[in-house]
Amino acid sequence: MSTVSLKPVSHIRRREIPRRRSKSKPLFRSLSFLNCYSSNNYVFSDARIFCNFPPSRISLPLSVSAVSTDTSAILEPFQSTDISSKDTFPVKLPEMLEGKITVRLDQVKHSSNWELRVGVNLPGEWFLHWGVSYSYDIGSEWERPPSNMIPPGSISIKDHAIDTPMKKSSSSSAEGDTLYEVKIDLKPSKVISSINFVVKDEETGAWYQHNGRDFTVPVVDYIKDGTNITGPKRGFRFWPGVLGQLSNILLRTDTTHNKGQENSSESRDSKEENSQLEGFYFELPIAKQILVDKSVSVSIRNCPEMAKNLIYLETDIPGDIVLHWGVCRNDPRKWEIPPAPHPPETIVFKDRALRTPLQPRDSGEGSSAIIILGEGFSGFLFVLRLNENTWLNYKGNDFYIPLSSSTSSPIKKIDDKSKDVQVEETEEASQANPISGFTDGIIRDLKDLVPDFSSEKNQKVKSKEDQANILQQIERLAAEAYNIFRNSFQTFSEEPPVETHATAEVQQIERLADEAYNIFRNSVQTFSEEPPVETNASVEVKEKSLPAKICSGTGTGYEILCQGFNWESHKSGRWYVELKEKAEELASLGFSMIWLPPPTESVSPQGYMPKDLYNLNSRYGSIDELKDLVKRFHEVGIRVLGDAVINHRCAQYQNHNGVWNKFGGRLNWDDRAVVADDPHFQGKGNKSSGDNFHAAPNIDHSQEFVRNDLKEWLCWLRKEIGYDGWRLDFARGFWGGYVKDYMEASEPYFAVGEYWDSLSYSYGVMDHNQDAHRQRIIDWIRATTGTAGAFDVTTKGILHSALERCEYWRLSDHKGKPPGVIGWWPSRAVTFVENHDTGSTQGHWRFPSGKEMQGYAYILTHPGTPSVFFDHIFSHYRNEIGSLISIRKRNNIHCRSTVQILKAERDVYAAVVDEKLAMKIGPGHFEPPTRSSGGWSLTCEGRDYKLWEAL
Repeated sequence: MSTVSLKPVSHIRRREIPRRRSKSKPLFRSLSFLNCYSSNNYVFSDARIFCNFPPSRISLPLSVSAVSTDTSAILEPFQSTDISSKDTFPVKLPEMLEGKITVRLDQVKHSSNWELRVGVNLPGEWFLHWGVSYSYDIGSEWERPPSNMIPPGSISIKDHAIDTPMKKSSSSSAEGDTLYEVKIDLKPSKVISSINFVVKDEETGAWYQHNGRDFTVPVVDYIKDGTNITGPKRGFRFWPGVLGQLSNILLRTDTTHNKGQENSSESRDSKEENSQLEGFYFELPIAKQILVDKSVSVSIRNCPEMAKNLIYLETDIPGDIVLHWGVCRNDPRKWEIPPAPHPPETIVFKDRALRTPLQPRDSGEGSSAIIILGEGFSGFLFVLRLNENTWLNYKGNDFYIPLSSSTSSPIKKIDDKSKDVQVEETEEASQANPISGFTDGIIRDLKDLVPDFSSEKNQKVKSKEDQANILQQIERLAAEAYNIFRNSFQTFSEEPPVETHATAEVQQIERLADEAYNIFRNSVQTFSEEPPVETNASVEVKEKSLPAKICSGTGTGYEILCQGFNWESHKSGRWYVELKEKAEELASLGFSMIWLPPPTESVSPQGYMPKDLYNLNSRYGSIDELKDLVKRFHEVGIRVLGDAVINHRCAQYQNHNGVWNKFGGRLNWDDRAVVADDPHFQGKGNKSSGDNFHAAPNIDHSQEFVRNDLKEWLCWLRKEIGYDGWRLDFARGFWGGYVKDYMEASEPYFAVGEYWDSLSYSYGVMDHNQDAHRQRIIDWIRATTGTAGAFDVTTKGILHSALERCEYWRLSDHKGKPPGVIGWWPSRAVTFVENHDTGSTQGHWRFPSGKEMQGYAYILTHPGTPSVFFDHIFSHYRNEIGSLISIRKRNNIHCRSTVQILKAERDVYAAVVDEKLAMKIGPGHFEPPTRSSGGWSLTCEGRDYKLWEAL
């Protein structure tokens, strides 16, 4: 069954302006679209709305009258003539409906024919996806039925199935619900052994099966072994509970076969001759998420005689809802806490806002709150917390309700693009679109964290664990703000990004995050790493403490990754033992992480065609040798990433058609675990959520049992082997949302996905603008909610063209920033020059020969997490790479470091990183500019590259 994703829909609303409203107090501008963000998506109404506020609906809580004796006169029930203004916001919220699938087989009266009816009593666009099994064809479970069985309006699906729309039945279900039903006429025949089907809701794309398998209705006594039967079978009777969630099973048969008859070797024809078709009926409980209409209303009564505004907020949204609110004077983004009185149970939130639980209404439906405000405020601001993880806001902004006030600024009326919508705006209001109040809150939180973090007194008091927790909060807040920004403004579209006011806000967040990280790195000894010391391999390396984890999947930001194998590493059969001997040397070079090859049993010796995921005796060595290797790397202070191949898996058994799609070992999945849209492997799962890898069955990650098994496997690897994180193979084959699930379960220190597809070319030449390419990588990372990064394939491709064609101008995008993923989301970008696929003996996309060190001079000085290929480390490049790593670490360059591009011309690229490291690549000339606080010192140079450190 697929997960249903609901997308926001724009709507238009009108403000109702009562006739009695004074012309001297016109309304302020109100925002135009609702929005909601959470783990659940909410869809908002498309209807225009004019709202009346009948007095009978208002029931004031008795407890409110006790708030202030001075204002008791105000707390009388509203009259419609007393309302200064009212806003009603229509909302569509998801609600889970319970229903059932019914299956009935009956004999037609006064006829030898039969009738199969399948029905659903939930609203939707329902289809029956069905086929038949022929008794003479043992090799296939699904075939196209005879034409005389196919109902009108059906559609053929290839040559093996039929889609028949389910129509409203003239008779409703017993509970009075509308029944969607399809009827299939059946003439008993020895040829057809069963009817197989699943039910699909076209609205949501969800498929409904029976115990995770196709429904199967037996038509003759001969049924293939292992079939998931719906209805009676000879020698088999259903009872409640036997088939999982089946209920009300009513069988009209008492005929049975004895055991000897079932196991006999009589011919199929004799069985068919003895068969008797029997009627039955059963129900299968199902559930579906639908959208229901709800609303939020805010009414304002102005009391000039009391110099008060009385606000009545009500909603019919169910649950314990909390009103997060405040007021503003002129700037709708600047929240204030109004003076008392406040509603009952109100608490102060971080000295910036108030939180008030809404009280149940007397009618029992929905909840409400009454708020009394003095004059002097221009607006009432709020958002609603629906539950712990879900907030309701207004198109990414706070709800803003203008207030009547004698001190309000004069306003003017302007036209809006939406028809029939009157929008009014103050003269002082900014013309720019304000970013969400939540983003403002994130900035404030970061500002609070940074001074608190940098305080010398607090540094002495706080434990390392406490400081790591602060960094976790900073990382989370920055990522949250980043996602809010990217979802609100289409900066990553294929068109050039539009400059918005929000850019400054996000840059402020990035600067604060960077500041906090730098403070942390410079003050906490746990994370400090001494410059690598040149030693011989025989010199003993003392055990180093591993840096503490900052945020799941993202490390500390200062990691340098080594790919610890190439395409031929399996050939010796003892790679784990050989690599263990190099642990000290890799640590002395300054590597903090190493990526190991796939550990599982595999059809291919390199490990990328896995079979039994729990069998870790591979061509690289035994499971015990792998454990010893991981332990050794930990001893020298290096984290270990496992290569998790979870997009596809090689089967160990064939199905009845001879197709390899049944698995063995501990995870003995069947063809339900294989995606349905790969024609090579006859999977019975859902369609793939990504691109198919055609050499092996692609795993259907939408299946819950598959995800649960993979999460358990990853957690087992973490515990049993000691892996610290993952490299995810062929990540473009499955949705990043599933990766989020796996990362949250296994809690890796670091994770990176291989999202590799083609860059944009015109007439064989790479395009300068590769925004569309990096957009696809960003989209995948965003789907993981930032719990995993991705290899910056965009940067590698651009480096190829820049260096090979001497076109170094390619290394700056149209905004003067790095043109790869590091230019958009550097903390989630893993840069690389070569790997086992692009280089080694495969050479699928080899870096320009002789220019590898220019590539490393670029990635080891720039933001992102750099990855260095094994073949380059143990080559004549070793010392140069070691020097570049030493310079990166000495200058504390990290994944969020800032880049100022000074030159991007035909034959030279030059930049200053974090204002303390200057670099250039290319044959052209460059000298770093003069610094006011000191000069530059040339610290490293090689063929067409140079590095300078600030003095």
